[in-house]
Amino acid sequence: MPTNETQQNNYSVFIVVSDNFHIFASDYDKKQRHHIETNTYNENMKRTFVFIMAAAFAVGIQAQAIYKATKYHAPIKVEKKWKGYNPGDVEFHDEAPESEGSKIYHNIIPNPIPYIQENALRVLQTLYWGPKDPNVPRLKRIVYTIKDYNGISEKYGSGDYVGIRYSTNWIERCFENNDTLRLDYETRGVLYHELTHAYQLSPEGCGQYDGKSEYWIFIEGLADAVRVACGCFDQDFSSKDRTRGDSWRKGYRVTGYFLYWLQLNKDKDFIRKFNRSAVEIKPWSWDKAMKHILGDKPGNTTDALWQEYLKAVGD
Repeated sequence: MPTNETQQNNYSVFIVVSDNFHIFASDYDKKQRHHIETNTYNENMKRTFVFIMAAAFAVGIQAQAIYKATKYHAPIKVEKKWKGYNPGDVEFHDEAPESEGSKIYHNIIPNPIPYIQENALRVLQTLYWGPKDPNVPRLKRIVYTIKDYNGISEKYGSGDYVGIRYSTNWIERCFENNDTLRLDYETRGVLYHELTHAYQLSPEGCGQYDGKSEYWIFIEGLADAVRVACGCFDQDFSSKDRTRGDSWRKGYRVTGYFLYWLQLNKDKDFIRKFNRSAVEIKPWSWDKAMKHILGDKPGNTTDALWQEYLKAVGD
């Protein structure tokens, strides 16, 4: 996310093109703080702030235009009912401060804690109807670490505490050709996936996390469905982002796009209902969940819906 810096009257203002194009102001001297607090701006200060706001507006419009001109989606809006909700206190750690990936990350995301919290709200609003839902996990702490290791990202922990690791090696790879939008797109997407694991409900009686059970398919398929719904896999079903597969049991993107298609074509709240089915159906199964959400009809088995999906997307 490019950063423009403007200096006027002993303070600096950074206009950062990020999720909401935040404006960060700092380094006011005491006299200027006093004027601001008492609302007695002089004409020079007025002109300065008019300039700042105009610049911020221009950068925001330009950034939105850049997003529209590429395959990358601008961040979805946080719904009003979720604003002000605390998704969990965030601790940020950099265990590879000398790495190139660390430098790239901090240049693009200068304020990682609000960045992580805001994107957590996007995940929550995709999984739940609102903060008052009794099923929403009440996380107390999210420990987010960037470190030098071979991999992409991973989530650990459970209950009211979770941790997420993100690879500085992967950051460097995603920043090839200095593609800022690609790195932002990938970083948000990976974050959506891992935060889904932090907030999603867990079905019972359908296996373990073993790479093949209905439990595993639920966990990884839903995480990528949220990523697609939030716009960090291309929502065009002809896109290369959509991994083709011969079975909904593949998990990850194969299953994720299938779930997203069901939301677009069968029930606008499908992802929320699918997540909630984990506590409404015991023992849980994919077929039970599909019929629970869409109705107990022969065409609403998972296999039948999968075949309908394949035909619809042209596979």
